[in-house]
Amino acid sequence: MAALMWTARHGRLALVAGLLAGLALPGLAQVLRDWLAPMVALLLFLTALRIGARAATGSLAQARGALGASLVLQLGLPLAAAGVLAALGVLQTPLALALVLMLAAPPVAGVPSFTLMMGHDPAPGLRLLIVGTALLPLTVLPVLWVLPALGSAGGVLAAAGRLLLVIAGATAAGFALRRALPRLRTPRATEALDGLTALALAVIVIGLMSAVTPALADDPLRVLWWLCAAVVANLGLQLLAHMATGGRVVALSVAAGNRSIALFLVALPPEMMAPLLLFIGCYQLPMFLTPFVMKRLYGGRRATA
Repeated sequence: MAALMWTARHGRLALVAGLLAGLALPGLAQVLRDWLAPMVALLLFLTALRIGARAATGSLAQARGALGASLVLQLGLPLAAAGVLAALGVLQTPLALALVLMLAAPPVAGVPSFTLMMGHDPAPGLRLLIVGTALLPLTVLPVLWVLPALGSAGGVLAAAGRLLLVIAGATAAGFALRRALPRLRTPRATEALDGLTALALAVIVIGLMSAVTPALADDPLRVLWWLCAAVVANLGLQLLAHMATGGRVVALSVAAGNRSIALFLVALPPEMMAPLLLFIGCYQLPMFLTPFVMKRLYGGRRATA
């Protein structure tokens, strides 16, 4: 318990350690990449266990807010970006495809945890995660129609369905265990759960970095290009959302820039896999550094939504 509570107090440093391990230990990263799905499920379980069903579901007004925000993030933004990129004549480039796919994706499973590490309410982030994933089979279709080169719509819908089942199962299990064991709601248990969540995130990022180290050895300038694009996309979207909402809902700003783009890889043609895998790997750097570099912008006051 003491070790977990110490980890909770230094959770942001644990994420940095995970990033460094992913770069320094490519063999371990390759092994962990095969375990990403169960690790993400574990992360969702821990998040639901920590928050509880009542805080996660919120009121009807809060649910409507999550629905509206998800439609803007996953439908309005990618369609607008696709229109601009098409007008510029670059919609078929790998970078344009990666950006549109990122915008069409739901928030990553770590959004509630990132928000909590910066001292804000994680419940709005969990609502956005659940609602955004549930809406994905509907919101992704118009995006696929404007990006016909992406391949099978059925593949994306199947992947979205699997992700929805994982999120529903993991969160339901977390809510049920919290209800069955009231002692998990004590401050000491809550801090220990925060430590477990930080450890889970640190391990997950190692597996997500599996494509970066080999690419660094082959073509470091190419990696730098994709890294710059990932940083601008992630942190830029967070900053724009923060300005648009007046900083009232930190979880929304975090969710705007941190998306589960890896979901779409199953539907892409093989020739598009390599550059997008590298983008996803580079995307982990600003994603997992969000609690570290954005805390000053977001401050420490707690937000509600």
